[in-house]
Amino acid sequence: MIRKLSNKDHPEVMNFLNKDPSLNLFIIGDIEGFGYETSFQSLWGAFSNSRIKAVLLKFYDSYIITAHDGDFASDAFASMLESTNERIKLSGKSSTVSKFEEKLGERLAPKKVQFFAECTAPRPHATRIPIKQATAEDVNRIMDLRYTIKEFKQNEDSRKMLHNALATNTGRSFYIENELGEIICSASTTAETSDSAMIVAVCTHKDYRGKGYATDLLTEMTRILLHEKKSVCLFYDNPDAGKIYRKIGFNNIALWTMHR
Repeated sequence: MIRKLSNKDHPEVMNFLNKDPSLNLFIIGDIEGFGYETSFQSLWGAFSNSRIKAVLLKFYDSYIITAHDGDFASDAFASMLESTNERIKLSGKSSTVSKFEEKLGERLAPKKVQFFAECTAPRPHATRIPIKQATAEDVNRIMDLRYTIKEFKQNEDSRKMLHNALATNTGRSFYIENELGEIICSASTTAETSDSAMIVAVCTHKDYRGKGYATDLLTEMTRILLHEKKSVCLFYDNPDAGKIYRKIGFNNIALWTMHR
């Protein structure tokens, strides 16, 4: 059985999600931030013998699915998604999303698969240069760096989102600067919950790569987050980035599929 979730389901929902808080940090963060029923967010649960087997989150026009292995009413969820008029934007653990790919086919938006990695204890590493935490006043300097990274698709909305995250303390950014005060390496957190944080937007200016700055920055960020008793995770699909993350202490825990 599938039904819409509400505040009265919260204890059971969180018990289900917290069995794997890292993989579920987006859903946990959105529940903590916006609750169960807003104009842009809704949640549904699949139940078996009165126990939750899966949760589907709709955030604006995107969906995230999380489920225990095995059958979780994927046919019923697929039928619900199929009733939408647009290409379906669905994300989740690859083994879970694959069940929808068989049923929804070309109704799904383009696919991207990434490694989902988690760090529970950073490996010993002495940072050599100061790591600074950004404020809203640093947004333009961070964006100046991001605009130089060809893999990043940045626009004015990206600038506004970064400024809002820093101004409202819903996300954090850290950086390294050169002697001219230019930011040459930076990374941010997103989807921070009381227990988890996702590291995103890791970048180093092309003239400063290969010098270990990203390793220094991420090691210090991870130390700070773990000291706050948060689990720390990130996505990656670049093998060179993967080497840096493993050196710091991140381990792959799943493949994550995004249809966006």
